[in-house]
Amino acid sequence: MDDSRVTELVRDAAAAPSMHNAQPWRFRYARSRHAFRLHADFDRVMPHTDPDARALRLGCGAALFNLRVALAHAGRHAKVTLLPDAGDPSLLATVEVTGTGAEDIGPGLLHPAIARRRTSRHPFAETAVPEHLRVALIDAAHREGAVLSFPADWHLDWVRELADEAEARNLTDGGSAADLARWTRFGPAEARTAADGVPEYAFGPRKHGGKAPVRDFAGGRPAGGLATAPFEDDPHLALLTTEGDRAPDWVRAGQAMERVLLLATLKGLSTSFATQALEWPDLRWSLRDPGSGTGHVQMILRLGYGPECPATPRRPVSDVLEFAP
Repeated sequence: MDDSRVTELVRDAAAAPSMHNAQPWRFRYARSRHAFRLHADFDRVMPHTDPDARALRLGCGAALFNLRVALAHAGRHAKVTLLPDAGDPSLLATVEVTGTGAEDIGPGLLHPAIARRRTSRHPFAETAVPEHLRVALIDAAHREGAVLSFPADWHLDWVRELADEAEARNLTDGGSAADLARWTRFGPAEARTAADGVPEYAFGPRKHGGKAPVRDFAGGRPAGGLATAPFEDDPHLALLTTEGDRAPDWVRAGQAMERVLLLATLKGLSTSFATQALEWPDLRWSLRDPGSGTGHVQMILRLGYGPECPATPRRPVSDVLEFAP
């Protein structure tokens, strides 16, 4: 592949979501081997909120899935190896481009959603997600080795309570505030020049009523441009879980998460995250399946039908892509 094509592929990969839009990935493309190397950029980890870099690896896994989608859309085979070098924890995956005529065209069909996917921090309509769509999203996660479930009744109430507890902790915790401050961009000047982080225009309104778990990206700070709005009383939340809870599981979970998000986008759903309870070990443990006590929750997704919202900024491809002979 020529360099311009590789650049387009990595641009698609880098459209993936990541915690606070930190974009913690680096790609290296070896021209002679037709192979990508995906590295974690640990300089972009959140030391208090994500001390073991679990969320960082989820974001990198999402970028890896986008790369697979882009390659499949281009009709290319991709051989993916996760964590191929035990001596280099930053090397999360290698992707060898082995030829044309992709055997699995399924991921390629998701390609239009890469540019359309947004993290919506706005209220969603009080409209049910159809059962057939829930089943399709569950299947999408299963294809990537994860489990997607939709808590209901008291379990849903419990998840919401844990999210609210975590949000209250975050607003009074210095470490959480420092992580948030590093990755939020206030005012139009910062928004125009930012290449990463969450600009003020993407914070969404502050919650004034409703039961949907949402983060106050202003962190309790004054933000004159932010409106307030009631959020949904019956939010549709989904838990993404894996059997294990180590680095390979986190990368797989990121791929499963992105597969679910892209399919949801194609089907007209808005999506966002409710990660607060995952940032506190005691609360994250309490999210585990109440019946079996098994499974490690890697992400809480909020799904629904909401307004269109602008994209958050992205780093130039030249900042995240390096070429090698």
